[in-house]
Amino acid sequence: MSYRDEWCGNLTAGHVGRQVRLAGWVQRRRDHGGLIFVDLRDRTGLVQLVFEADTPSTHDLAEELRSEYVVSAAGTVVARSPERVNPNMATGAVEVVVTRLDILAAAKTPPFFIEDDLDVDETLRLRYRYVDLRRPRMFKNLLLRHQVVQAARCYLGERGFVDVETPILTKSTPEGARDFLVPCRLQPGEFYALPQSPQLFKQLLMIAGFERYYQIARAFRDEDLRADRQPEHTQIDIEMSFIEERDIQDVVEGMFAAAFRETTGIELERPFPRLTYADAMARYGSDKPDLRFGMEIVDVTEVVRPFEFRVIADNLASGGIVRGLRAEGAAGFSRKDVDDLAAEAAVFGARGLLPVWVEEQGVRSPLLKFTTPELMQSLIDALGGRPGDLLLLVADRKPVVEASLGSLRLSLAQRLGVERSGWAFAWVVDFPMFEYDEHEKRLKAQHHPFTLPRLESLDDLKTRPLELGTYAYDLVLNGVELGSGSLRISDPRMQEAVFAALGLTEKEIEAKFGFLVEAMDYGIPPHGGIGLGLDRTVMLMAGESSIRDVIAFPKTASGACPLTQAPSPVGVEQLKELRIRTL
Repeated sequence: MSYRDEWCGNLTAGHVGRQVRLAGWVQRRRDHGGLIFVDLRDRTGLVQLVFEADTPSTHDLAEELRSEYVVSAAGTVVARSPERVNPNMATGAVEVVVTRLDILAAAKTPPFFIEDDLDVDETLRLRYRYVDLRRPRMFKNLLLRHQVVQAARCYLGERGFVDVETPILTKSTPEGARDFLVPCRLQPGEFYALPQSPQLFKQLLMIAGFERYYQIARAFRDEDLRADRQPEHTQIDIEMSFIEERDIQDVVEGMFAAAFRETTGIELERPFPRLTYADAMARYGSDKPDLRFGMEIVDVTEVVRPFEFRVIADNLASGGIVRGLRAEGAAGFSRKDVDDLAAEAAVFGARGLLPVWVEEQGVRSPLLKFTTPELMQSLIDALGGRPGDLLLLVADRKPVVEASLGSLRLSLAQRLGVERSGWAFAWVVDFPMFEYDEHEKRLKAQHHPFTLPRLESLDDLKTRPLELGTYAYDLVLNGVELGSGSLRISDPRMQEAVFAALGLTEKEIEAKFGFLVEAMDYGIPPHGGIGLGLDRTVMLMAGESSIRDVIAFPKTASGACPLTQAPSPVGVEQLKELRIRTL
């Protein structure tokens, strides 16, 4: 038999009088004496079925229906009377009078209602994910994900990019996070690693002459999880040869413009703004700034230098800086409110906040007794203060000042209800090449060791490594990093010099990257690329706060799958076969 010839959510007044056959799940059943009403749901939406008492074969069978029963129903589409039209249902102007009903599968009572507005523990939702995914919101999210992927594939394919799959079982080459390791049965004591990214293989594809590569790639990182992290995630991975920085950025912007246009109808403004890393940190205290609102950080080091306040003087004497921001309309914040903000800043190492309340009747601040009214007014003017504002200053080392004020900027925006709507894309460029790891007492690559540095000669890698910028770029949307990329090193001598700056021995280089180093001797073109987080992108587009709500079967924050109970123990015999002994 045919289970359906129409979708539930597609029925309109234009179907009135037609015979249709539908299939789906029972959302709810209501018995009104002689009439039984059933809301039938499929992936397109709901429609009301009517079972009349004068059709006993279907009416009696309808009495057996319960929530989530799977049925197929045939009948006639009829118009509802004006007083019975349901404006909250897309199909609320029509209903189907059923003449035949087939119960295809019974169902247990679900652990929660199949509705969007429900307050259910996430672990329970993930335990019964196949039920959770029946909710319209979840289906909509996964459909959006599908549409974004299709738009990206179409856009890149039309521009000559080739979809190439790279290995999942590969070599351990740690890129910052821990690798997931897979024991090799055929070579006891040796392990594959799951890739943290296709980085090395896509560079090899450029050497191989593919010139334009992309992949909807799975990546794996054994790291502490947050709302925007998963042990396995998906990225839109892109690499191009014979390009400059702007070339790949143009491609990415065009791809996002196409995805937004085709899924939401929104036309993005291009080109996206560009900020240097230094500028982003100075103005917003973050390398992934939310540009949907202002509240920029202002350097007031020279303004406060004459202040006779020991905290400021001692900080400046030790090479520190002073920066501040203006919280418009926050002069009503109490001392306790400021103390709460100071506690937030302390997480980033700030030893306190210096507040200035700008009120109609005058200025309040612990700084007043350490300066003159004229100098205080200069400070207020530098920060753009107006009556009704609260000014907050941090005096400390530059990294502490940037991180703490960057966090306070976001916190204040939330507390004050600052409007943060729309889509604020931005490129953050010119990242530092290296950072110094105090724990390991050595340089580490800010992105990865294949990033092309900005230098005048190879000697710069020895003489001033911490001063070097890079041809690296991050794509940011609404304060979330969507992806990171760079131009790559295509000079074997420069790659060797970067490895040396990182303190890698020849043995370590050979063990981790020997195959790539060897390949570079066989004709490597200038190239670059980017990896864009698909999960984060769809999360933002769907208006969700967690990537778990845009992934079909995600893990919890502890990396567990409540549905399958993974990870799980394995049998002794399997461990023996792999030559693995547990502690």
